[in-house]
Amino acid sequence: MLRVNCFTLSLDGYGAGPRQDLEHPLGVGGEELHKWFFPPGGKRHDVDEDFVNRGMDNLGAWIMGRNMFGPIRDEWPNEQWQGWWGENPPYHCPVFVLTHHARASFEMNGGTTFHFVTDGIHAALDRAREAAGSRDIRLGGGTSTIRQYLNEGLIDELHLAIAPVLLGTGEHLLAGIDMGALGYRVTEHTPSPSATHLVLGRR
Repeated sequence: MLRVNCFTLSLDGYGAGPRQDLEHPLGVGGEELHKWFFPPGGKRHDVDEDFVNRGMDNLGAWIMGRNMFGPIRDEWPNEQWQGWWGENPPYHCPVFVLTHHARASFEMNGGTTFHFVTDGIHAALDRAREAAGSRDIRLGGGTSTIRQYLNEGLIDELHLAIAPVLLGTGEHLLAGIDMGALGYRVTEHTPSPSATHLVLGRR
């Protein structure tokens, strides 16, 4: 199964703010989306905690876009950048990063190995399926990456957390995508004080 978990949207449908850089990994204003995941007091509501835990269950591989891996664009100037997460990223399995620019794979602490895929979303999914075996594949961001897989009808399940925030601009997830025509329907609808959780599955 290819699934999206814990992908947060603003009320007006944006999955990230504009102008991502080192200072603003989620784009300007984007950090406001994720207070349900990173609450100011440090303790998540039980509903939110359950969705976070579900998002890590039974994973054998990840796929992510280059924007999620880091702020560097165009050719890799060197191989010093190894992601936002420090020496022990939270993935603990193979991660396939979509990019137009080749780079050698490398392994981090905790069992995470980053591989860089230059021949498109289908090739990344094929490699992730081989790596995951009988387990699921989780599709990370960014917004553009999820849109590409949605438009190809490749995502089996999509968990969206709707935050009570208006961004007004940024990267819109569903603009121009007819989710009903693609066969999706809402299978769960669970509110918490910090977000409304929606799970969409394929008919």
